[in-house]
Amino acid sequence: MSLSDHIPQVRRQYEDLPYPPREPEDEKHRLITTWLDELPMINHYCFAGKQTFRDGFRVLVAGGGTGDATMLLAEQLRDTNAEIVHLDLSTASIAIARQRAAVRGLHNIRFIHDSLLGLPALDVGQFDYINCAGVLHHLAEPDAGLRALLAVLKAEGALGIMVYGEYGRTGVYQLQSLLRLLNQNETDTQRKVANARVVLANLPRSNWFKRAETDLYLDHKNLGDSGVFDLLLHPQDRAYTIEQVYAWLCDSHGLHIELTDVGRGRAAYQPELMTGRPQPDIGTLTHTLPPRQQHAIAELLSGDLIHHTFYAMRAPATRAPYGDPDYVPFLFHEPVTGSDLAALVRRHASAPFVLNHTHTGIAVNIDPGQYGAQIFDHLDGRRSFGEIFALVRKNNAQASGAPDNGTLFRDFQPLFEFLTAIERLLLRHRAVILPGNPGR
Repeated sequence: MSLSDHIPQVRRQYEDLPYPPREPEDEKHRLITTWLDELPMINHYCFAGKQTFRDGFRVLVAGGGTGDATMLLAEQLRDTNAEIVHLDLSTASIAIARQRAAVRGLHNIRFIHDSLLGLPALDVGQFDYINCAGVLHHLAEPDAGLRALLAVLKAEGALGIMVYGEYGRTGVYQLQSLLRLLNQNETDTQRKVANARVVLANLPRSNWFKRAETDLYLDHKNLGDSGVFDLLLHPQDRAYTIEQVYAWLCDSHGLHIELTDVGRGRAAYQPELMTGRPQPDIGTLTHTLPPRQQHAIAELLSGDLIHHTFYAMRAPATRAPYGDPDYVPFLFHEPVTGSDLAALVRRHASAPFVLNHTHTGIAVNIDPGQYGAQIFDHLDGRRSFGEIFALVRKNNAQASGAPDNGTLFRDFQPLFEFLTAIERLLLRHRAVILPGNPGR
């Protein structure tokens, strides 16, 4: 398969309107982050917290577009012997990505102009990590794309995938249908965009897209003509329910997935956290169901999953394990410290309290345990659980029966489970020093 196997309109779209639109000079003062591609996340979910990224780690960004994921990965891996391969079918998009890399002075990227469908014949070798975000759902045969990716993925490697969510994009698909009717005799890209803008400016409040655009649909506002076209005028676009994702990747291909919604992590797929209420009423109805069914319920309950973002691996149990004293807990994604969290717990006298998490909008009734504040006191991103627990025992040396590791893991588990569900607390093995990480 080659470039010619793609729908011509899709290729033309990304030549005319590279997506997302980026100005290479902006690389001088900002690095755009992509949720899936931060090394601490990849390590935590895909490599049991033991990946060093230093032993010839190989990355493929399949359908890399103008380069957001490529820049982030290459920057994080700048001082290693890793190689990043940026593959895309659009020469215009690759040109922008090349310019961005040049501004950053990145020399660890190889650019290839081709289709991901042609990967098995490209002789590019095998990869440890493959990013394919926002691409498979634009293929005429998404499964052919997935098979092509798996053909170049190492046995112990991982995929980072994003596909559209069906229920969250309900308003998008209604508007796409409307614009197909209005543009049925129009072939000019700019005229199609102009017509879409006329419709957007005149949507009645009753329209489903209008009702949801403030919270869910932003590309048409933030990304210019490219965003309008990609969101509302794309010639090849499909979406999935989470059950369809499981059926496709897990049932058909035997893969194991780790869900991670942008900004909310796994919490977006936990029904008891999606109600916005601190009482787990929904949880009492769903907690005995298999996780897969709980995830489907959460998607239907929230209605706002416009993407399904996840890691996919051939091997099971690749997430860093809780309960091992050799693992280092560290805070991530927000500028909060262990001392901040210790103070929060102590403000509530170390008793159960309602934690309102501003960034996700999640409210949860949480039990910080007897030792939660003390554990947070020593949680600095460098100490392992074993070292933290030794300090807690030292603090409690005068008490009869100082807690052992098992007791402390159980005591801290409610806090850990919530903070890892929203991906503000991750793990790595104490022997691992992540590139660019000042911790041990």
